[in-house]
Amino acid sequence: MAIRPATTHTSLASILSAAALLATTAGFAHAQVFVVGEKSAMADVSTDFRPTRVELPSTPISERGRRELIRNLEAEQGFAHRPLPLGDSLVLMANGNLQPGGDAYKQMLYKKGQSAAPGDRVAITKVTVDNNRIIFDINGGPYLKHRFLRHIDLNDTPMVADDGAEVTGCRITLAFEGGVPEISAPEVKALLDPLIDFGVKTGAEAYADTLPQFLKDAIAQHDVLVGMDRKMVLAAMGAPQSKLRELVPGSTDKHYEEWIYGQAPQTVRFVRFVGDRVIQVRVAALGQPIAIHDQNELHGYLDPGDSDANREIALGDPQRGNGDADSQRAAPPTILKPGEVAPGSSIGGQVQMPVSAPDKDSAPTKDKDSAPANPSATSGSSPSASSDSQPADSPSSKP
Repeated sequence: MAIRPATTHTSLASILSAAALLATTAGFAHAQVFVVGEKSAMADVSTDFRPTRVELPSTPISERGRRELIRNLEAEQGFAHRPLPLGDSLVLMANGNLQPGGDAYKQMLYKKGQSAAPGDRVAITKVTVDNNRIIFDINGGPYLKHRFLRHIDLNDTPMVADDGAEVTGCRITLAFEGGVPEISAPEVKALLDPLIDFGVKTGAEAYADTLPQFLKDAIAQHDVLVGMDRKMVLAAMGAPQSKLRELVPGSTDKHYEEWIYGQAPQTVRFVRFVGDRVIQVRVAALGQPIAIHDQNELHGYLDPGDSDANREIALGDPQRGNGDADSQRAAPPTILKPGEVAPGSSIGGQVQMPVSAPDKDSAPTKDKDSAPANPSATSGSSPSASSDSQPADSPSSKP
């Protein structure tokens, strides 16, 4: 096993070629050289910083709160408020200052490079919640994947192929004095506001803006009203902690689904759906009787009504009346214009077969099956002839 050095040494040939190039260009006495230093490169970078003022709870974060933070913050996108440097040395104190700050922040940008410019879209790719800090990897983080294995060979075979990828992300550490409290994802976003703006509307927020004002207020207050659909409930409460699916009492094929929010001793809400509509909301608060809401609270907006009737109308099914079967039967499709009659449609219910002319060369043959239906109407017929034309199993032919 061989370990390759992280940096390559300059060969003698490259040194000689560089010296020859310098000797060639030494004769240009009027050449102008521009040197860009730290001051000129960082002249336009603003270091103004205003600490946030977010009220934080005093209770420490629970395991459920950790999972909720990771689930709600990973893959979130925002816009950089200031240039973000590469590396993992950026520490933001909750409701405090940024470290490093001032000229040290400019020096970090000059030495390590820039991960995102002001106004660039950034994404949280990883969230780690420790005892007293929350670590965010932005745009892939400050390290490449398998950064150590890239320099290890096994029998002249590299452990990981070097694809030439470069680091483009950074790491932000949000530190808390006294430990991470029971904080929510919107509060974390408010604490990160000096660096990243998460004010972009989500899909749920954009959908809520299309609703009437009373529904906007209900969604903003995280309240569920009877008659809401699933999209409204998700915009107001988010994804539920658990779901139940049961048969509607007294029915054998109709089910209801119940979404459960909260956990005792906190307030627990049971939201019951039939189809896509909320038909019942039960609120169980500690020390209070269970409040049951089962009346439509949408004030005539998006009235659920009869789901089966709405489905028939949506699918274009014909409305069935109380008359006979002919009046309920829909007219078949046709290519005729209104009032136009198809040729041959005057003979209703009969199929017209073409009449073929008799062949002159063929002589008619007599057969028992070709006997006329009424033998008495045939000229020259006799009772004996009529009896011969009857089938053998008829009653008259039996002895």
